[in-house]
Amino acid sequence: MEETNRQLKIAGVLQKDLVDVLQKAAQDGMRGVIISVSKVHVTSDLGVAKVYLSVFPSDKREDIIKGVQHNTTLIRHEMASRTKHQLRRMPELLFFGDDTLDYNESIDKSLKGEDTNPIKNPNILPRRKKQ
Repeated sequence: MEETNRQLKIAGVLQKDLVDVLQKAAQDGMRGVIISVSKVHVTSDLGVAKVYLSVFPSDKREDIIKGVQHNTTLIRHEMASRTKHQLRRMPELLFFGDDTLDYNESIDKSLKGEDTNPIKNPNILPRRKKQ
């Protein structure tokens, strides 16, 4: 189902402000880690926002995502104060790791011949799970 203009606008506002909040947190406590908000999907009732985070280096992704999920209440409060003139109600935030870069890298390696050829054996590529 296609997102409405209102959903897209809210997702854009949330994405922009979440980048500021998360990068500030990364500067304070996590040296050498880059966090970016790759996508935000807002439900049709505007009650839930699924936030997809890309983390570099990728070996720290799970720890960073768990830390962000643990601090969701603080992040949501900070977001509510930033968007109080744009949103009546702050959506619930659900954070997920975005593994698109790792997936693309594995395909590139396979196509370059560094791994087993996926054209000859398509079962070697990991299946992506929808979240």
